[in-house]
Amino acid sequence: MDQPAYRVQLDVYDGPLDLLLYLVRRAEVDVVELPLAQVTGRFLEFLEVLQVFDLDEIGEFILMASTLAEIKSREVLPRVDDQPIPTEEERPLDADNPRSELIRRLLEYKKYKDAARSLEDRAAQWQERYPRLADDRPTAGKDHAADRIKDVELWDLISALGRVLKRKDVEDETHIRYDETPIHVYVEQIGAQIREHPGLRFFTLLEPESQRSKVVGMFLAVLELLRHHGYRAVQSAEFGEIEMYPPEAVGSG
Repeated sequence: MDQPAYRVQLDVYDGPLDLLLYLVRRAEVDVVELPLAQVTGRFLEFLEVLQVFDLDEIGEFILMASTLAEIKSREVLPRVDDQPIPTEEERPLDADNPRSELIRRLLEYKKYKDAARSLEDRAAQWQERYPRLADDRPTAGKDHAADRIKDVELWDLISALGRVLKRKDVEDETHIRYDETPIHVYVEQIGAQIREHPGLRFFTLLEPESQRSKVVGMFLAVLELLRHHGYRAVQSAEFGEIEMYPPEAVGSG
C-alpha cells in the first residue's frame, strides 16, 4: 500500500540553526556564550527523535551535530602550555576558531529571525487596525508549509514526542514499520478528542499508544491540526505540560 507523501516541513525554522538557537535560549544564556557541553547533548537528543521522520534536512542536522561534537572535543583536550582553559566569556571570537564561526552564523540567523518576527508582529497589528475587505483577499492559495505553530514552538512538541518515545512500553522497533493509517483519520480522531476535552494534555493524547510508528503518525496529525485547522498548543511553564485547545477555544484563552 502506498504511503501518503507527508513530511515534517522545517523550512520556517531553517533546520539545525533554529534548533541550536532554541537550545541556547532554553539554557538562558547569551548566544556568544554557547554552552557546548549542555547544547551538544540536547542537540543529539533531538537528532535521535528527528531520525524517526522522513526528513530531507536530516543530513544538515547530522552535520551540525558532528560540528558541535568536534568543537566540544577540541575544547576539552589538554593544553600544551598548561594554561587554564578559558571560560566562555574569555574565548575570543576569531575567524580561525570553528566555535567563533558557528557563533557568527548563529548571530546572523538570530538577527534575521528577530527581524522577520518583528515584521510579522507589525503586520498582525496593522491588520487588526485596518481589516482587509473580504473581496480584497488574495486569490493565491495559502502556503501551509510556511504556517507557524502558535504559542508552542515545533521544538517543544518534538521534545515532548521524544519523552513519549522513551517510555518503556513504546516498542523499540529494530526496523522501519510504516503505519498505514491515513493522516486524515488521526486528524479527525484527535480533533474530536480535543474538542470534547479542551486543554487535553499532549502526553495524555499519545499515552495509550505503544506502537512507535502510530505514535509518530498521531504526532503528524497534531501538527496538521495546529498548522491547518486552527487548533492551539499552549505550554504554561518551560518544559511543562503542553495542552491542546480546539479553534473555538482560541479566542477565549
